[in-house]
Amino acid sequence: MNPLLQKLQPYPFEKLAALKAGCTPPAGLDHIALSIGEPRHPSPEVALAPLRDNLDQCNRYPLTKGSPELRQAIAGWLQRRFELGTDSVDADKHVIPVNGTREALFAFAQSVVGNTTDALVMMPNPFYQIYEGAALLAGAQPCFYSTLQDRNYLPDFDAIDEDTWKRCQLLYICTPGNPTGAVMSEQQLIGLIEKSLKYDFVIASDECYSEIYFDEEAPPAGLLQAAVNSGNTDYTNCVVFHSLSKRSNLPGMRSGFVAGDENIIKSFLLYRTYHGCAMPPAHQLASIAAWNDEQHVITNRSLYREKFAAVLDILEPVSSAHKPDAGFYIWLNTPCPDTEFARQLFSQQNVTVLPGSYLSREINGNNPGRNHVRMALVAPLDECIDAANRIKQFIETMN
Repeated sequence: MNPLLQKLQPYPFEKLAALKAGCTPPAGLDHIALSIGEPRHPSPEVALAPLRDNLDQCNRYPLTKGSPELRQAIAGWLQRRFELGTDSVDADKHVIPVNGTREALFAFAQSVVGNTTDALVMMPNPFYQIYEGAALLAGAQPCFYSTLQDRNYLPDFDAIDEDTWKRCQLLYICTPGNPTGAVMSEQQLIGLIEKSLKYDFVIASDECYSEIYFDEEAPPAGLLQAAVNSGNTDYTNCVVFHSLSKRSNLPGMRSGFVAGDENIIKSFLLYRTYHGCAMPPAHQLASIAAWNDEQHVITNRSLYREKFAAVLDILEPVSSAHKPDAGFYIWLNTPCPDTEFARQLFSQQNVTVLPGSYLSREINGNNPGRNHVRMALVAPLDECIDAANRIKQFIETMN
């Protein structure tokens, strides 16, 4: 067996199951799960129709690179969404469809990280656990940069020393952040790009929450947008990851894409050719329809706005709950240890939230996720309101 597998930590939901073991919540209360970020809004018919209508295409192998039509749909969406300019994204050179961002974020490190003993892969803390697993199985050392409340949960890249930058081969960012919902500004992204060019490391920007935001006139900036606006029109060292799971409520279809630096994309395609992870033909046709339609995404955002307004109206008077910059998580400060808060909330109110310390690593005696819980507002509105009222009641019993 690969000895690097022994370095992987239990996944957060495995820890959560152990935490809840032995608890008996009230039988009269239905369980409400706010723990997992699985979109539960209806999948759009604009994508389901071509999926149903093209099942007969299961009788042929798909291309790893995806169809030209899918790559062009993705390139067009990137150019429209991030105002990159006509023909700024070459569908043949800059884009690869993938089976969701999770598998791509993991595989990317295996392709990018060189075979050196001191390679660093940098990532936020708290973070999406795939980043750490990807780094470890690529033979690199994970290196965490904390995103703390006193900086509005944004990274402080200027605080990182030069020796660390010199060892860095790959840096993951997540904007909007999971779990914090913090959005990096275009200027912050440009500053990071400048560092990547100076120290020659690759930026992997996880932007899978970028289409869930509150102000229709102010969508979150993206890494490729920052690259173009800073003169890096070749997207050197810049790669973005996007998905239809959150944007289009299609988590079960496993469809997304990777786009950016032509040379990196070319190498990643070679890796994926051997990896064997092409998207099924019917999924490709459904994805084309989804990337070409924005109305269902606008409707999706309105549903999240409605839920945030209702939930925060209940929780703000009794807690630190606040609206994030974007995304569908509330990153809640807890009045007691986060694990105790989550366990007691489940025991007393049959509501499951995810302890923040399970999403973080302790660095120099500090775990930045400690005394936080992540709440995903993915359930229908009535369930979210019910959960918020139960959490309010639970918090009031603690005071």
